Amino acid sequence: MIPLSRVTVTDEMKRAILAVVDSGRFILGPETKAFELEMAAYLGVKHAVAVSQGTSAIQLALMAIGVRPGDEVLVPAMTAFPTIEGVMHAGAIPVFVDQDRYGCMDPDDAAARITSRTVGVVPVHLYGGVADLDRLLPLAERHGLWVMEDCCQAIGAMWGDRKVGSIGRAGALSFYPSKNLTVFGDGGMVTTNDDALAATVRKLRDHGRADKYTHELVGFNLRFNDIQAAVGRRQLALIESFTERRRTIARRYAAGLSGVAGLTLPAERPNTRMVFHLYPLRVSDRATRDALAAHLKAAGIETGIHYPPPNHRQPAILERMLPPELPSSEAAGATLLSLPMFPGLGDTDVDEVIAAVRGFFAQC
Repeated sequence: MIPLSRVTVTDEMKRAILAVVDSGRFILGPETKAFELEMAAYLGVKHAVAVSQGTSAIQLALMAIGVRPGDEVLVPAMTAFPTIEGVMHAGAIPVFVDQDRYGCMDPDDAAARITSRTVGVVPVHLYGGVADLDRLLPLAERHGLWVMEDCCQAIGAMWGDRKVGSIGRAGALSFYPSKNLTVFGDGGMVTTNDDALAATVRKLRDHGRADKYTHELVGFNLRFNDIQAAVGRRQLALIESFTERRRTIARRYAAGLSGVAGLTLPAERPNTRMVFHLYPLRVSDRATRDALAAHLKAAGIETGIHYPPPNHRQPAILERMLPPELPSSEAAGATLLSLPMFPGLGDTDVDEVIAAVRGFFAQC
């Protein structure tokens, strides 16, 4: 079976784990501090604060920004559900926005959904692509809204010469095993150039502590551990090579699948660098998508669907609000299929996937 994703594990990562075990320093220790500093330097920000997962990174970033109950926050409907959970755990009301042709938040639809209660925008750099910051940032500025980037699928992606996570008021990263950089488990970071915001996140992640015995806030236990930080540091040292391999695989897919009737390939937005967390194909309808997935499974190729249904149609949301009409997101949820994508995927496997996809459409 060719898997959808696979974690890269090196001997150096294993040695780093054992070194932490031998040190006896497990929570918010020297490896965590070093990982934070190295990530901040990589992204070009003043602060990177390690937390327990990407969901908590979103939640704590929004709490530190100052979100209050009843505030409305614009979010894309088409994203992983934890984006929405992070917003709601912070006390905000998610206002769902349709997607553009690149799969990210549509600025025109976002503008139409701003009300007097809207306080911020959470653009998601989905699938490793970059949201339309050329239009979303001026939109937010015109309406006095903050921008918090969800970069959980896009570490290393670039808008012009700037890495995502360094552009908005804050950014959120995820290190879940399928992500472009992983820590062999859950993990996340809040990135920012705002000193006060970073200080608040550091308190909130660790029971509201200002120091060992002084709790200035009612916080959470959302701390990071040094075993995962040790892995993350070694993964970060390889992230550019990981990214280039993902981009090479994407180019190989594009060369092999372009021109196939009924198939739309992912596109890179101009003036950005896409890091291809996923490689989602788009077909004509749900039946074709499901038949293609079954065909590839029979050929020993794992695929994924990201995401059915869009979040405004999830049961947990329907209990709380009436769903808006978001036709592009709903069409994407019915017609997208992700192909295998990870740095260790060999050219022979890529060619096997291409042949299987072409074989399916040749039969249609």
